[in-house]
Amino acid sequence: MSEVRQFTVSVDDDGIRLDRWFKRHMPEASFNIVSRWARTGQLRVDGARAAPGDRIEAGQVIRVPPAEPEKPAKKKSSRPPLTPEQTEFVQSLVLHRDAQAIVINKPPGLATQGGTKTHEHVDALLDGLTFDLESRPKLVHRLDKDTSGALLLARTARAAAYFSKHFSGRSARKVYWALVIGVPDIDDGIIDLPLAKQPGTGGEKMHVDEAEGQPARSRYRVIERAGNRAAWVELQPFTGRTHQLRVHMAAIGHPIIGDGKYGGQDAFLTGGVSRKMHLHARRIRIDHPDGGKIDVTAPLPQHFAETLDTLGFDEALGDTLPIDDSPPPPSREEKKAKARQHAKSVRKERRGERRKRGG
Repeated sequence: MSEVRQFTVSVDDDGIRLDRWFKRHMPEASFNIVSRWARTGQLRVDGARAAPGDRIEAGQVIRVPPAEPEKPAKKKSSRPPLTPEQTEFVQSLVLHRDAQAIVINKPPGLATQGGTKTHEHVDALLDGLTFDLESRPKLVHRLDKDTSGALLLARTARAAAYFSKHFSGRSARKVYWALVIGVPDIDDGIIDLPLAKQPGTGGEKMHVDEAEGQPARSRYRVIERAGNRAAWVELQPFTGRTHQLRVHMAAIGHPIIGDGKYGGQDAFLTGGVSRKMHLHARRIRIDHPDGGKIDVTAPLPQHFAETLDTLGFDEALGDTLPIDDSPPPPSREEKKAKARQHAKSVRKERRGERRKRGG
């Protein structure tokens, strides 16, 4: 006869939801079963009743009722094994590797994840990056298909949760290089324009939408200019909207060279300049789960380096700009919220003064 089971939460599962723990370690227990165990008081954490949405901590003990007979689960179709050439290719992209993280230099034209009619992508190649571990690394952020550069992968569940938290908290630093049409009037500026999916494009294209868009902010710094023809800029996104840097640069009249999606025909230069998009994730810096920092610089793809040379730019200049660790300036929404809070405090103080005078 089956008996009550007990499991101790590991460090890798610290902070995750209880239903997520079941999905990782007991996939045979469906969400409906876990919910029923919670409703009937059979599911407990450290002796107390627990709900599927509760967060668990390392060292806690999960009490699970006896196993229930389940219909045999359908086997998921396994991924086809990688060819030796695919394994060699994806391992050649590795810039950094340690026990918790891998950073690769994603080439332009390779999608991060699959989709409709997209069968070749980074996610499909991750089995080639297991190295000394049994599990494949996990994606924690993404780059557009035509954007090259530093892409961070987590090697453990703990690292994935840690990195995801730092990306959402905006403490990670991502520095991009771009070549743009024309030269911005201001050498160091903030673009604060909300973005939304453009209607009629099936979510494939974004646009500036002051009324319904989500807040989006980017910083740019001009590194060098080629007369009035083009500029080499450093970009740093303060938010993580789809196509954010591409839409923002096009919105201020300086589309990224090669980005016909947002710049149209104006996004291309003559004179032998490649028609590929010139946007590269040059550097990523983020705290490491085991202490210290990951700080990786990704070499340029060939077409980008050749265009720098064609325009007379010196690649060494780009890395002389210090990375900016100061917090981003407040957005318009944050300024409005602060103003509302201040006005509320003033009204409260005035009401208090009137009550005192009345007393």
